[in-house]
Amino acid sequence: MAGSPSRAAGRRLQLPLLCLFLQGATAVLFAVFVRYNHKTDAALWHRSNHSNADNEFYFRYPSFQDVHAMVFVGFGFLMVFLQRYGFSSVGFTFLLAAFALQWSTLVQGFLHSFHGGHIHVGVESMINADFCAGAVLISFGAVLGKTGPTQLLLMALLEVVLFGINEFVLLHLLGVRDAGGSMTIHTFGAYFGLVLSRVLYRPQLEKSKHRQGSVYHSDLFAMIGTIFLWIFWPSFNAALTALGAGQHRTALNTYYSLAASTLGTFALSALVGEDGRLDMPGECVSTHSRGPAQCHVTGHAPALRAVCHTDVCLCGRGPWRHHIGLMPPRPLCPVALGGTLLHGGGQRSLTDPPLPPPGLLLKLPFLDSPPDSQHYEDQVHWQVPGEHEDKAQRPLRVEEADTQA
Repeated sequence: MAGSPSRAAGRRLQLPLLCLFLQGATAVLFAVFVRYNHKTDAALWHRSNHSNADNEFYFRYPSFQDVHAMVFVGFGFLMVFLQRYGFSSVGFTFLLAAFALQWSTLVQGFLHSFHGGHIHVGVESMINADFCAGAVLISFGAVLGKTGPTQLLLMALLEVVLFGINEFVLLHLLGVRDAGGSMTIHTFGAYFGLVLSRVLYRPQLEKSKHRQGSVYHSDLFAMIGTIFLWIFWPSFNAALTALGAGQHRTALNTYYSLAASTLGTFALSALVGEDGRLDMPGECVSTHSRGPAQCHVTGHAPALRAVCHTDVCLCGRGPWRHHIGLMPPRPLCPVALGGTLLHGGGQRSLTDPPLPPPGLLLKLPFLDSPPDSQHYEDQVHWQVPGEHEDKAQRPLRVEEADTQA
């Protein structure tokens, strides 16, 4: 395992203790507060003389399955484009989402469905929990490769609370209609991640700049994640829309918007690419970028929607490479920039978080942050097969400078 003995000893204790503490606390809170809702509790359901065919499970669960696949498979593989960070991208996505969906069930439950001293859960609460986990993973994309698992779990702990408050203010106090979660999920997650990226910035991060690139197979897996997200965006946007014509229109419009944006993406990629060749990272970001944006024009006919989203796609695809030189280079790397272009969309949530005070918690020196010279590297936190035998993979050197915040 790479790193000094003291760092290895800290890593051995920090993550297990934090995971066990968070899971134990969550389990206790679930036991005290969480109960089935009337559509899930067998006694309450049959007492109301409802037919099993009328249960929301049969209407909502297929959408939940699609959203669940997006969160754990789509987001996980989308972020494996870094050449030496595939284990961490998929593994930390798994870890973060598994914690966030439990914690968000409690936070959202206290804010939205707390009645009679209990939180009442069902299929809709499962979908909402996955939505919150999606926002956390969007933020993860902005700090990809620059944080350890303990920092990421603390990030999720803070972000889920702020996500719940932001959602409550927008949807309940202000009465905002946010089909597809463009403000509560995508914009919030993107800007939370960007602010956190700025808070965690250190001057010596340039030591790991050579690892920010991708290789053939990493871009291929990232494209697989893109296709998963692309396929399931209609379900994501329509999952909690009112049953009937509204849900039908949401899925239909997203379906055609994504198809139109894909052709626009390929057209512009060839137009601006070197020697007219396509750019795989740009395709990964842009082909499904209209999923988050589609809910802004929900009232238009399919033909107009297709035109609108082709145009928006061209606007989003064009800056992918060229904006990197226009953005402040220090706090942002192409990883964070891609997440902003995809999810942020140039808009801001009404309650985007003033993050620095809680964000500074993640800079505590005893947390297992990767050394400046070892960012974007799996071997810091994972046992990589062949790391000692394969000379093509240069082992990490303990003697490299380990500048910490």
